[in-house]
Amino acid sequence: MLRKLFLIAIVSGINFGAFSVTALAEKKDTWSIIHAGTLLADARNAPTSQQSIVVKNGKILDIRKGYIAPSEVAGGVNITVIDLKDQFVMAGMIDSHTHVTGEREAHSREIAVTRTSSEYALAGSVYARRILNAGFTTIRNVGGPREAVFALRNSIKKGQILGPRIVAGGLTISPLGGHGDHNGFRPDVFGTPHSGICNGADDCRRAVRNQIKYGADMIKYVATGGVLSQIATGTGQQFTDEEQNAIVQAAHAMGRKVAAHAHGKGGIDAALRAGVDSIEHGSFLDKGSIKLFKKTGAYLVPTLLAGATVVDIATNKPGFFIPEVEAKAKLVGPVMAKALYSAYNAGVKIAFGTDSGVSVHGVNGRELVLMVKAGMSEKDVLISATVNAADLMGLAGTIGTLAAGKAADIIAAKGNPLTDISTLLSPSFVMVGGVTAVE
Repeated sequence: MLRKLFLIAIVSGINFGAFSVTALAEKKDTWSIIHAGTLLADARNAPTSQQSIVVKNGKILDIRKGYIAPSEVAGGVNITVIDLKDQFVMAGMIDSHTHVTGEREAHSREIAVTRTSSEYALAGSVYARRILNAGFTTIRNVGGPREAVFALRNSIKKGQILGPRIVAGGLTISPLGGHGDHNGFRPDVFGTPHSGICNGADDCRRAVRNQIKYGADMIKYVATGGVLSQIATGTGQQFTDEEQNAIVQAAHAMGRKVAAHAHGKGGIDAALRAGVDSIEHGSFLDKGSIKLFKKTGAYLVPTLLAGATVVDIATNKPGFFIPEVEAKAKLVGPVMAKALYSAYNAGVKIAFGTDSGVSVHGVNGRELVLMVKAGMSEKDVLISATVNAADLMGLAGTIGTLAAGKAADIIAAKGNPLTDISTLLSPSFVMVGGVTAVE
């Protein structure tokens, strides 16, 4: 009976919800031409002027010199012309470290036991749009409510809602009582530890495989303690070397890259020896750590905005954090910029990341300003937020630069970020997958 009704619907064009079956069957090509006054197609190279970007069905078909007319595009029909002749146009930015389903809130302990996965997913759809509007067309979500994050990622990919492309980790892999565990609650509140909690090498392999089984694009684990965990366990190494080796080996064997949350030097170095693809934060790295970075080719994702945010809260909002967290915030936050400068100066690869969720979503661009203030050049900051972040995610063939065949993830600013990075705090135009989000 259902099959018969469906066939009738196809013939008659009955509308199911927002979509007509007939309309879906007759979906036409979508075209646009962007006239770019200044175009930075690849942040490693010099910008060019007066260029036209031809977009078809969400991908870049061609980039041509001059401002071409729709009549000059073979096969183009109903082409929309987007006039950015007075603007600076570049690839959409990429945030390599986000937690898109939540934000740092007061009463966070109450929220942890009352908010549902559905609520996290709905909140994430709002936060994702704010991040997109800020010029970030791809994010890597390194830990969060698994069902909510995967549902959000999938809905965006299907075009059901508008947001940045999401490379999603599942639950954070953590030792029992570690930074990724639920600490400070009665034993009966959470009951059985979540599937990312593990002890011993074999159990850690199980935890990694569990995340991948249910849809994780990458793996994130906590090599050290963290600032915001509700427990006074410091920021030193938490997983043993053997456990870290098992996590990385299990993830790589199944084709997943690995990010290690790491503040203390011991945990940073152990994670690098284990072969992680990126170190998140890297607050207390030293010359020995830098040698390991360069030997392994791992990226540093500095998250200066998170450090600045927790210092601001700890200093100006007494009582917002429990005392244990406040002490860690005041210890770690101030050293993060120095760590970035040391690594950058030594030639360590840097990928842009904010830890958005610690900071409010939508102000991700402030990380750009903090990175320049820490000593990076504007050009290298832009490389970190495009080319390098795309490489870290394994998406260099799709995003990070503008070229024929790549995703039409394109943003614009009214100033030149190569001389004033703050012009990207308010993008004047944002396109993701050929769909305009801000204009």
